[in-house]
Amino acid sequence: MIPSRGRFSVDKYGIPQISTGDILRVAVANQTKLGLEAKKFMDAGQLVPDEVVNGLVAERLAEKDCEKGFIMDGFPRTVVQAKALDEILTKLGKQIEKVIALNVPDADIIERITGRRTSKVTGKIYHIKFNPPVDEKEEDLVQRADDTEEVVVKRLETYHNQTAPVLDYYKAQNKVTEIDGTKKLEDITQDIFKILG
Repeated sequence: MIPSRGRFSVDKYGIPQISTGDILRVAVANQTKLGLEAKKFMDAGQLVPDEVVNGLVAERLAEKDCEKGFIMDGFPRTVVQAKALDEILTKLGKQIEKVIALNVPDADIIERITGRRTSKVTGKIYHIKFNPPVDEKEEDLVQRADDTEEVVVKRLETYHNQTAPVLDYYKAQNKVTEIDGTKKLEDITQDIFKILG
């Protein structure tokens, strides 16, 4: 599992980064049955039910570009999902080799997420503090419905109650390495490269 700041490692290793968030957003945008069901949970800051997410992940991992490996982003989020992922991978003749956990204080996470904005015109993603737009009009920037502070706080509560135990699940298998997620992106990148080899 590599959170959102892990996209940089995909090119180096020639394997896809699989983000359940991206998979779910595509399903929501396409208004598939599962996408519409997922949207209700996402907008409320709740986890999407396992059966929806697991099915989407199984389909994605069976694709050809995952044959040499992949980087998961945002999955698994529960121990039930972790066990389901193990089953999916066993059927594909694979297994999770390493889990990287970026440790970031809740206050930093709230600031990072609530400050995100997307341009309605260009689709580019900005941050009002860390990466403000130069050539965009303020009225063209929108905040995702699930990026409000209220929703983020609920997501963090859910994380501490349901997702944190996933690390214990993988720690029991000696697969977890934790790194400081508050460092500069370049330093985090180097830490991850050292772990992945």
